[in-house]
Amino acid sequence: MEKRRLKGGKLLARGVSKSEVARRLGVARQTVAGWERRMAQDGREGLKRGELGRPRQLDAEQERELGKLLMAGALAAGYPTELWTLPRIGKLIAKCFGVKYSVGHLWHLLRRLGFSCQKPEKRATQRNETEIAHWKRHTWPALKKKPSERAAPSSSLTNPD
Repeated sequence: MEKRRLKGGKLLARGVSKSEVARRLGVARQTVAGWERRMAQDGREGLKRGELGRPRQLDAEQERELGKLLMAGALAAGYPTELWTLPRIGKLIAKCFGVKYSVGHLWHLLRRLGFSCQKPEKRATQRNETEIAHWKRHTWPALKKKPSERAAPSSSLTNPD
């Protein structure tokens, strides 16, 4: 559609009539008249596709600041644990920037900032990684069942062995 608008803009700039542009591009004359108004107001840039949807509530600088706050951690923001949740992030944005986001829309904002959903692993605080590695290397192989030298004969007719 943008290519069509730009092509129409070129034709209009060459002095082709609105009805001829509309016929060549397969659009209504009123559409070409709108393109002409946009070109008169903003030049060729007026024919390019603009931002779609609702305007962002945080500008680029505020989004960068939010990213820094999130990277600093939830403890630095005053929460009792290091876990960021969507409601916590929403409260942080409201407190720092005075903007309220719904919990559902926060996902879009976080993805745009490069964050992804992370579920923290639940591990015991007394966990000893070196002992676990030693157990896996030495004890676990001894506990595993080993196949016998010659496996039991198959009851399958397809395997006569």
